Amino acid sequence: MSNEATTRTPSRWNGLSTEERQRERRNLLIEAAFELLANEGMSGTTVRAVCAHARLNPRYFYESFTDLDELLVAVYDDVFRQLKRRSADAVNAAEDDAAAMRASVAATVHFIAEDPRRGRILYSEALGNEALNLRRVRAGADLVELVLQDNSRRDVGAQDERIGRLGAAVLVGGFSELLVAWIGGRLDLTAEELIDDTTEVFLAVWDATRRLHAAD
Repeated sequence: MSNEATTRTPSRWNGLSTEERQRERRNLLIEAAFELLANEGMSGTTVRAVCAHARLNPRYFYESFTDLDELLVAVYDDVFRQLKRRSADAVNAAEDDAAAMRASVAATVHFIAEDPRRGRILYSEALGNEALNLRRVRAGADLVELVLQDNSRRDVGAQDERIGRLGAAVLVGGFSELLVAWIGGRLDLTAEELIDDTTEVFLAVWDATRRLHAAD
């Protein structure tokens, strides 16, 4: 099959400005990479495969991305932004601190349960690519900062920054590992059981940070 047969027809772009066409093609590439990475894994996600899936001439790939790694990070960032927005909305609607903790956990678990492909990209496939893994690590650090900011706003948890950061790192890192195990089928729990058990553990961790702060 020729490249021309796999490209969008000229009418596909009628009425769009140059910038709009580029933005649309970029979105198509991200959507295609999401599908391939989640369903085929890293081995099935190549520049050629992405362009074929998006029905775009390969030359359009390089108007948006310098290489495959840059595209994969864009896919990760897109899913991660959706998760952060979902979690923030849930936490902001919570009535108290315990409810906020549960809301954050539930938002993440439900986000993945609704579309398991999201979890594979955030917590499984990210481990198999250096660029994605580095982005995953940075995302974890971002989440630690968000936890600290939320606790400062709510005036909960340890007020000592060292202890507070320790608690936040335990929560974020531990939750990530739990999700990897759950997605991989190594935790025989329903979504609601995972939410209940994780929330209970998280509340215990924050109680421990309070006691550590009081002992300082």
